[in-house]
Amino acid sequence: MKLIMAIIHDEDAFQIIDVLSEEGFKVTKLASTGGFLRAGNTTLICGVEDSRVNELVHIIEKKCKSRKQITSVNSAHLSTAENYVPYPVEVTVGGATIFVMDVAEFRRV
Repeated sequence: MKLIMAIIHDEDAFQIIDVLSEEGFKVTKLASTGGFLRAGNTTLICGVEDSRVNELVHIIEKKCKSRKQITSVNSAHLSTAENYVPYPVEVTVGGATIFVMDVAEFRRV
């Protein structure tokens, strides 16, 4: 058994959860925040049999596409002189970061 943790863009979350549920995957959704843009993300947690890992990862890869977005960086960690961005910044958002971890023991009670 594997534990899959996928960090995805909030805009992709409900569509992916719907597809995963239709395919019989049990999914837990957690609200999370990214470190760079300090914007909302969604972290999905799913326990799956080894034989279904590729299927789950393929669904996430298919539905989570990267896209460009114009934003200003919220830079609380920068000094005051560096804190003012004189123009909007284009960043890539979306996509997914997927962790696949071995599970030593699984219990559903």
